[in-house]
Amino acid sequence: MPKLPSPCIGVCKFRDGGHCITCSMTRPQKHGFRRIEGRKGRRAFLTMLTAQQELLGRYRAWAKAYRRKCEKKGAESPV
Repeated sequence: MPKLPSPCIGVCKFRDGGHCITCSMTRPQKHGFRRIEGRKGRRAFLTMLTAQQELLGRYRAWAKAYRRKCEKKGAESPV
């Protein structure tokens, strides 16, 4: 099974205290995701990111866009 793609959906505009306006990741989180090894680590990161989005609010469109990205890559979306 293909590895999970990055949660980044290609908009990358940082506002709201350094968080991206579409995925809620900070720059260090975006760079750190690339270094995460294994499916469990990536799933854990996505769980944390989803919780972060709920806490910050306004990121509802991200889940749909990320599911589409996973489908295109042939990976099963955890969100």
